Amino acid sequence: MSKVKTAFFCQNCGYESVKWIGQCPSCGQWNTFVEELIQKETIKSGNGWKEYNEDKRINKTISLGEIKSSEEKRLITSDAELNRVLGGGIVPGSIVLVAGEPGIGKSTLFLQNGLWLKDAVVLYISGEESEQQIKMRADRLKLENDNFYLLTETSTQTIFQEIKKLKPDLVIVDSVQTLQTPFIDSSPGSVSQIRECAAEFQRFAKETNTPVFLIGHITKDGSIAGPKILEHMVDTVLQFEGDRHYAYRILRTLKNRFGSTAELGIYEMTDEGMRGVANPSEILITQKEDQLSGIAIAATIEGMRPLLIEVQALVTQSVYGTPQRTVSGFDLRRLQLLLAVLEKRGGFHFGVKDVFLNIAGGLKVEDPSIDLAVLCALLSSYEDVPLPQHICFAGEIGLSGEIRAVNRIEQRIAEAEKLGFEKIILSKYNQKGLSRNKFAIEIIMMGRVEEVYQYLF
Repeated sequence: MSKVKTAFFCQNCGYESVKWIGQCPSCGQWNTFVEELIQKETIKSGNGWKEYNEDKRINKTISLGEIKSSEEKRLITSDAELNRVLGGGIVPGSIVLVAGEPGIGKSTLFLQNGLWLKDAVVLYISGEESEQQIKMRADRLKLENDNFYLLTETSTQTIFQEIKKLKPDLVIVDSVQTLQTPFIDSSPGSVSQIRECAAEFQRFAKETNTPVFLIGHITKDGSIAGPKILEHMVDTVLQFEGDRHYAYRILRTLKNRFGSTAELGIYEMTDEGMRGVANPSEILITQKEDQLSGIAIAATIEGMRPLLIEVQALVTQSVYGTPQRTVSGFDLRRLQLLLAVLEKRGGFHFGVKDVFLNIAGGLKVEDPSIDLAVLCALLSSYEDVPLPQHICFAGEIGLSGEIRAVNRIEQRIAEAEKLGFEKIILSKYNQKGLSRNKFAIEIIMMGRVEEVYQYLF
């Protein structure tokens, strides 16, 4: 009888230790070590996909010059937003990890994408829902597909036997945390199980050139559940996010070996599933009849797409001793920096005011070009004077109060013009190489915060 082998794993980062330790040496977290059973498989038994794959590949060293370079033919889906985020479609043999909060719509999005692919054999593996539940969801989406197959199973041994029979063109696994491999004795969802199951699917994807989507859970602090190595193993990591109180969802690329990591896709949650939003700028700017103070429009860039976003600010007299600084969708430290610039360079006394800032639509913006719009929204609320309608802003604010140049300026101007704006305020350092004759919109160049204040108020 063989001896039972156990090891201790950090539940935060996956670090393995032979004994229990209080603080993880890898990630520095306390009390995260859990004992798990491990069973090292013998060389004879093989493991995972290899066991069912009789075509033994003989690997040998090869010079780089001998390898023929070929353009990967991507599988184009009917979902333009998913194609954009993946860098132009699904790459054969790629393995994609999709993570998001419970109830955000991950299963719905990939069920509907699987049902839309009429020409490909799609296998949807669910470890969380029964066939009846998935059928009910498909009926709600009003979609049918004879090439779409379901398997409700958590054992990777059974899954690979079914894959061998079916030979699918695309595999969707919902979710990787429910899978269990017979070669490791710990429970499903543990660090070693997630790592081994993902490794088996990675081997399967690379050897058969079949794309695999792994749907994953996230922890309470928003990171992907399981060891960090999971994100290193896969080719693409997508984060599905959004506020459940809003109808809009954002699919963001965190890592992509086949495209840009700055891309995002925007979806609207409807009764009939996820609908891709082709022109998000129109949604992110509220249509209002009255002119209100504290609102400015920023011309930002997210990934490759320009977005016009509404920035809302409220400045009120502070009742308590310490003034409040509350933000939603913007960096709090960045706001404090902008307030310090206004105090020092403009002489505005924000030190005795409560400041609240919100990016409309539940978006989180990291583009520094939003600075100028935030600053103008703050000044508008401070003075209680509405900004002129049909004007938007793009510029980064420096600590000395200068307006700094931002990149891809022509795309921002074109998007503002398309949405009917009459004026756009930019940094004067963006003049080089900008041809004004191409645009009907009035372009106003400024160099300092004081000039903007004098122009607007």
